[in-house]
Amino acid sequence: MSEETKDNTVSEETAAPEAVEATTAPEAVEATTTEATAPRGRRGDNNRGGGRTGGRNDRGGREVEKSPFLEKVVAINRVSKVVKGGRRFAFTALVVVGDGNGLVGVGYGKAREVPLAISKGVEDAKKNFFRVPRSGLTIPHPVQGEAAAGVVLLRPASAGTGVIAGGPVRAVLECAGIHDVLSKSLGSSNTINIVHATVAALKQLEEPRAVAARRGLEFEQVAPARLIRAEADAVAAAKAGA
Repeated sequence: MSEETKDNTVSEETAAPEAVEATTAPEAVEATTTEATAPRGRRGDNNRGGGRTGGRNDRGGREVEKSPFLEKVVAINRVSKVVKGGRRFAFTALVVVGDGNGLVGVGYGKAREVPLAISKGVEDAKKNFFRVPRSGLTIPHPVQGEAAAGVVLLRPASAGTGVIAGGPVRAVLECAGIHDVLSKSLGSSNTINIVHATVAALKQLEEPRAVAARRGLEFEQVAPARLIRAEADAVAAAKAGA
């Protein structure tokens, strides 16, 4: 009887570790499965996750100051200077800046990089601002401007005509707030000459009331019929709205 009891005790003791191993095996499998299925994106959440949240989005979310002026780059040229060691290249930019309401200026910038040349051109244009007399959305009277070999003719147009002009002339007129006009380039096709000829033409414009006062005449005797009609319509519309 004692030998049988010893045998049973030994068999129970040897079976116990197997049972323990059997119970711990599923836990190990579950742990391995959990680690395998864990998302990789959460690595380093404790170290770097909080610091990088929305890093690039924050950069894009910064408010960029918007300029109240219209800026149009008319021409960009690459120029070179011959020095003892070779050639030095730079870029020039012709820029037109205006508020779209009668204020416009033209500037010229030069730098080793294009963005810097444009920014210099913008600053130069702001120094050359001048006021353009307008009659509604067009010009008061026909005018012709000349600069070097460039010659530009501008004529008033009825409402809805649009800007009938080439690229350089259009840039200057749109920045000045003129939306109905007819134009013709009669001289050089050089972009810089055309732009400066357009500026020269705009600087020759005069208000009809100023001309009438200088000549000692009535406004109706100097102003064109369409301008008188437009002012009468505006007064009638104001009275109707009141």
